[in-house]
Amino acid sequence: MNTIAEKRTGEVEAKEAVRSGKHRNTAFIVGFIGPALLIYLTYVIFPIFSTFYYSMFHWSGIQSEKTFIFLDNYLKLMADSVFWKTVVNNLLLVVVSIVTQLPLGLGMALLLMAPIRGVRLFRTIYFMPLLMSTVALGILWTFIYDPTMGIINQALELLGLRSWQMGWLGDSKTAFIAVAVTICWQFTPFYMILFRAAIAGISEEIYESAKIDGCSGWKQFWHITLPLLKPTIVTSSVLSVIGSLKYFDLIYVMTEGGPNSSTELMATYMYKQAFTKFNMGYASTISFTMFVISLIVAIFILTADKNRAQASS
Repeated sequence: MNTIAEKRTGEVEAKEAVRSGKHRNTAFIVGFIGPALLIYLTYVIFPIFSTFYYSMFHWSGIQSEKTFIFLDNYLKLMADSVFWKTVVNNLLLVVVSIVTQLPLGLGMALLLMAPIRGVRLFRTIYFMPLLMSTVALGILWTFIYDPTMGIINQALELLGLRSWQMGWLGDSKTAFIAVAVTICWQFTPFYMILFRAAIAGISEEIYESAKIDGCSGWKQFWHITLPLLKPTIVTSSVLSVIGSLKYFDLIYVMTEGGPNSSTELMATYMYKQAFTKFNMGYASTISFTMFVISLIVAIFILTADKNRAQASS
């Protein structure tokens, strides 16, 4: 009887020890995750709901009085031709960013992986645009595009191509292209770093086996490097899409959305509505719409990649 009682007591003690261990682990995990989760809820999740709340009011942002208008701001937004122009510009910027920044970043990463002299120097030079202040870059490229003293127009004059000279940022036909070139120049090094890290993580044994089988450099890139880089390409595409949809600072420094809204983006239009016209309710409507569009596009990219992966497997 004593033996049976001792066994039961031991089992109870063991269960209590397991439970207390689980409680300690739970407290340990919450202690680490809790602060980060609290910050995330406070500065990411809560602003989303508060933005939607303010979008249902007519409010200057200064006066305490707010007039509840329900969805009138959204109806106004649907009829706003300038807003739809900003949506088109943002989508164009998304396309330009993905088509330009990702291939250039991948190409630069492959060059930096080559065994050549001075690769560290080139690595630093390529990365410098990303390290510089965006405001400083905007001012620098404004001088480059200057119609009288700008480097581009002076170079065209030296080449005898005066007919090609123009005010690059002052012409609605070229302003968007000019700022898009500057944005791609600034952010291509970021994707270069992502791709270089991903390429460095590929085992050399795979390439050695491919060389033994007689695969050329191009075949190795097409059948080994590129397929193994697909997760990085998807991640880079999502980052590029979200970044392009909420882009603001360089555009505002260089053109402030002009001329004739040719470079106006949703973020610059939202800023003007909020802090120039003091229409905080309408600005909140634009902001929440930006969030919805970014979310839909990101989900679309991730879902398409998931379906592709399932189909290939």
